[in-house]
Amino acid sequence: MTLMNAPKFDPARENRNRNLLIGAGVLVVLMVLTGLGGIIAGHGWFFTNLRAEHRVSTFFDALEAKDYNKAYAIWNNDADWQQHPQKYDYTLKRFTEDWATQDPIRGPVNSYHVDISKTDGSGTFGTGIIVAVRVNGNNKVFMYYLKADGTLEWPAPHLLEY
Repeated sequence: MTLMNAPKFDPARENRNRNLLIGAGVLVVLMVLTGLGGIIAGHGWFFTNLRAEHRVSTFFDALEAKDYNKAYAIWNNDADWQQHPQKYDYTLKRFTEDWATQDPIRGPVNSYHVDISKTDGSGTFGTGIIVAVRVNGNNKVFMYYLKADGTLEWPAPHLLEY
């Protein structure tokens, strides 16, 4: 094809190609901002830790409402735990004592705020997420959300060393 046989200029096609390039550029910029925004806000890449934060928040909502049965179900990720309580070594009685009077905050939960979360891929429990929660003012509590089964645990001490 020579210059004399060049196809006729198609302004609609040129507009479409320009708009596709602009749209692709905007999409890339939005993806980068979303990915970095999650990290900067403390919620993981692309806000992937929000699920764990929501679960911990629901757990503390139940504790704040003194609904220890519901909190225990969230802790074990088993809504039907009452059908098979023998399955768990950590009993509801001990769980209620721990969260109502003893560890980790020396009293019942009256208020809380989920502060930040951090993904951990090297923990002894497997891949999980550490969620930092401020309870009853300024008592800091760290919860470990296990991605594999959705249960909550206490983090191993080496996971808290940053």
